[in-house]
Amino acid sequence: MIQIFFNEKYHLELPPKHRFPMDKYRLTKAQLIYEGTFTESNFISPKPATHEQLVTVHDQSYIDKLNSGNLTRHEIRRSGFPYSRDLVLREESITGGTIAATYAAMKESVSFNLAGGTHHAYPDHAEGFCIYNDIAVAARDYLHKFPNNQILVVDLDVHQGNGTAHIFKDEPRVFTFSVHGEKNYPMHKEQSDLDIPLADTTTDRQYLEIVQENLVELIDRVKPDFIYFQSGVDILVNDKLGKVSISMSACRERDMIVFETLYTKGIPVAVSMGGGYADRLRDIVEAHCNTFRVAKHLYE
Repeated sequence: MIQIFFNEKYHLELPPKHRFPMDKYRLTKAQLIYEGTFTESNFISPKPATHEQLVTVHDQSYIDKLNSGNLTRHEIRRSGFPYSRDLVLREESITGGTIAATYAAMKESVSFNLAGGTHHAYPDHAEGFCIYNDIAVAARDYLHKFPNNQILVVDLDVHQGNGTAHIFKDEPRVFTFSVHGEKNYPMHKEQSDLDIPLADTTTDRQYLEIVQENLVELIDRVKPDFIYFQSGVDILVNDKLGKVSISMSACRERDMIVFETLYTKGIPVAVSMGGGYADRLRDIVEAHCNTFRVAKHLYE
C-alpha cells in the first residue's frame, strides 16, 4: 500500500495578501480521496523531526532562533513566511514526513510526503518558503543507517535546489540533479552535481527529452540505492512564479518518465511535492494529483 504522509499542521493560516497557496495540501488530499485514487487509510500523520535529526543539517544557532522567535526582519522576510510558532511546528512535521516517507519507500518502493521539497533552506537560514531542508535531513538520517549507500536527488522544481546543492557539495554519497529555469529564483545559483538550466522558451518535447535522457544516464552512472524526487509543478505555463511554459499533460508525462524509470530499475523513491503557484488553485491541485495518480497506476 502506498503511504502518504500528511497532517493538518501542513496547513497554516496566512494573511490574505500572502501568495503561498497553502490550501493546496488539504485540497489535494480531498481530491485524491473523492475520486477514489486513495482512501483515508493511505494517509498517515508523521512524527515531527527530532532535534537530533534536524541538527545533522541545520546549525544549532539557527534552530534556537526559530524556536525562540529571535529572528531579524530580514531573516523573516527572506523565509517568505510571517513568523509564528505554528510555522516552526509545521516545518518540523513536514521534515518528519519526508523522513517517514524514506523508510516507507524502502518497503513499498514508493512513498509520498504531501508537502516538503523545501530545497532552498540552508543550514543557517531560510529562503523562499523553505525553513528546514526536509530532503537533506531525511537523506542524512538514511545515510546514518546505511552509510555505504548512494543517494540521487532528482529535483524537477522550476527553481534550483540551491540549499540542497550547498548542503551536499562535499558529500560524495549524495548526487544532486536539478532541472530548473535559468532566469528564475534564486538569482545566485549554487553548483549541483548536475544542473540543467532551462530557457524560458523550452518546449514540452525539449523538456521531456532532457528529463528522460539525463535521468537514465545518471542512474547508470551514479548507481543510486535510493532516490528523492522533488516533484514541483511550478513548471506549468500559468505558474505565477515560474517562467518556463510546460503544459499540464507534459508535467504529467514527466512524472510518468520518472516513476516508470525507477519502477523498472527497482530503485525506491520518496516523493516531496515541491512548488506550485499557478494562477488557478484547481490547476495546482490537478497537477499535484497527477503525480500521485501516475504512481498509483504503476505501483499498486
